[in-house]
Formats: sequence, C-alpha cells, structure tokens
Amino acid sequence: MRIALLSDIHSNLEALQACLAHARRQGAERFGFLGDLVGYGADPCACLDLVIDLVDRGAAAVMGNHDEAALGGLCAEMNIPARDAIYWTRRQLAERHREFLARLPLTASVDGTLLVHASADAPAAWTYVSNEERAQRSLQATEARLTCAGHVHAQHLYYTSPSGGVREHPPEPGVPIPLTRQRRWLALVGSVGQPRDGNPAACYALLDGAADQIVFHRVPYDHFAAARKVIAAGLPERLALRLAQGH
Repeated sequence: MRIALLSDIHSNLEALQACLAHARRQGAERFGFLGDLVGYGADPCACLDLVIDLVDRGAAAVMGNHDEAALGGLCAEMNIPARDAIYWTRRQLAERHREFLARLPLTASVDGTLLVHASADAPAAWTYVSNEERAQRSLQATEARLTCAGHVHAQHLYYTSPSGGVREHPPEPGVPIPLTRQRRWLALVGSVGQPRDGNPAACYALLDGAADQIVFHRVPYDHFAAARKVIAAGLPERLALRLAQGH
C-alpha cells in the first residue's frame, strides 16, 4: 500500500490541495496526517473539512501543538505572529472542527509505522527533532521500524547504524530510498503549508509498503495566492512573507 504522509498543513489550502493531487497521481491509496493541521494560514476550516473527509474514509491523523493551541492550549512558547494566528483561528472554527481536533491522538500506527507530530519519546512535549541525538531519543522510545513525524518544517531521514548510533541520510526529492530491514528509520516529512528551507514548494512523503521504500516530494503550488489570503484575513504579514520566501 502507498501511504501519503503530510504534516504541518497550517491552514494552507492551496498547498494541501496540490499535495493531495500530486499524491494521488503517484498512486497514494491512503493518507496520514502528522499534526499541525491549523495555525498560520488563512483557511483552517476548508483544510479541516478536507482532512475530516479523508479520515472518515480511512486516513489516520494525529495532533500537533498548533492544533492543541487552537483548542485553547497554552501559546506561551509561540512567537507573536504564531500566537496571533492561533487567536484568529480559534474564532474561525466551527464546533465540528473543534470536536475533530479534540479527538486527535498524539500517536497512531498505520501498518506498523508510527505517526507522531514531534518526538516519539515525549509526544506531548512537542520536542523538535533537530539533530542525530534528538533522533536517537525518538527512535529509542518505540519499537516501530519506521517512525514518521513533522514539526521541524524540513525534510530529514535518520537511521540506526550497526554501532547503535543514529545517522542522517539527506533525502533528495523524487528519489526512492530503500528502507532496509536491518535498520530502523525516522522520517521527518517536512511541511505542506509552511516550508522553512528556502524553498516555497510544499513537502510531503510517500511510503510504499510493497516496495519497502519512501520517497520525499516537493510540490510547487500557488504560494502567492495563499500569501494574499493571509494578508486579506488580517493575519501578520510575516506569515505571508514566509510562504513566498520558504523560510
């Protein structure tokens, strides 16, 4: 089965639609959403409507820190633009959206693959997996051969080495990576709605269970349209610039 893994949508409808369409063209049969469905962007309700429909049809989804904040969670660690966007998002959500977000688990398992927004060793702490040491902590917390996460808004792939440590293999978009069974893997699939690596193209990954491989993808979309919506909604201009600049 081919499973498309999407994280950090952040209310960016244009990016979400582009990634879903691309994944279907690549043969995706199921979807997994790795948290932060809302926050930052101007289309929280439209994005949630799409995700809810897919979850009703068998997709998996987990909670992210912005989803928790949109329900009234603490925003103290967020910067001012992120906090302003959360306050705005809270006012947009309908009761069905809040109920859906409140039901999201912190982790989920799809065909033996662990889905989590941040680090598997403390999912509710929203720890950033920012290096090999952090990746090792996440991998040590689970027996899953493959763990998939987001949160860092960039694409990374880590694997266990024979010595017991963890190393990084930088993924190249569109290039299949065999998930050899003698190793365990941690894939950070990047951000659909707000990439931060200098490239505005949306990110997601496609897991092919039959071939035992993963492919990281970058999908160009109309990020200028998404940015204009952010401005029109009265959200911080900084959030619109991030979409155009990719960081």
